[in-house]
Amino acid sequence: MNIIEKEIEVKDYLTKSNLPASDYVINPYVGCPHGCKYCYASFMKRFTGHKEEWGTFIDVKRCTKPISKKKLKGKTVFLASVTDCYNSYEEKYCITQSILKQLLDVECTVSISTKSSLILRDVELLKQFKDVSVAVSINTLDESFKNDMDKASSIEARMNTLKVLHENGIHTVLFMSPIFPAITEYKEIIEKSRLFVDEYWFENLNLRGEYKAQILRYINEKYPQYADLYKQIYVDGDKSYWNELAEEIEAYCAERAIIHTNFFYHEKLVAQKRGNE
Repeated sequence: MNIIEKEIEVKDYLTKSNLPASDYVINPYVGCPHGCKYCYASFMKRFTGHKEEWGTFIDVKRCTKPISKKKLKGKTVFLASVTDCYNSYEEKYCITQSILKQLLDVECTVSISTKSSLILRDVELLKQFKDVSVAVSINTLDESFKNDMDKASSIEARMNTLKVLHENGIHTVLFMSPIFPAITEYKEIIEKSRLFVDEYWFENLNLRGEYKAQILRYINEKYPQYADLYKQIYVDGDKSYWNELAEEIEAYCAERAIIHTNFFYHEKLVAQKRGNE
């Protein structure tokens, strides 16, 4: 598939964050060629004016304004919330790399999330940070299911990315997101990665907007044995599955002293953050 590339000028890379675990976010690109079928970030089209299908365009952000050291001092900055900052076009444009070089001298916490092994290009740069963590998204060990869902790096490559980062002293996070009911085998993923993962994040599959019908149709076709469960959760609005799974994950991690954060109740966490500000 051909991706429509465009370079755009922006006034600032920093955006105030609504995410529960960060003060600011930086999105070096608009759009993402991974084309994840469950991607919530497709809502961005409402604000950018893109008519193209999500996953078929990439806007490369250029900014002449230096990142504010004063604004970020003592804060947490997250790369990235509505794109993958190490998508394949980063190899060509190096926007994320240039941003990280600016952040090197800033007294802040840097958190990066990606599905791409391209981040290994910048291992030596990341090792220079005093406070940095890298989260790699993995929600399955089944490459076929992964290929049905996205065009990002293979699961094997993502596991290797976590291993190499860990071996280089970089704090690693396995971001199990999104967890697909009855499909994501969280225990198997943890046991396969525990030796090189410092922390786990868990996030459930939320279905809304245009992609809700697409995912439900996929489940009906590929996993018909789970069709009633998905109807119960996403049509009837029954939250009992997530409540039970949250308790199960909590017990499993507590028994094994696994450092973790559960983002199942994202809206509640955001509301708590706003109440504390």
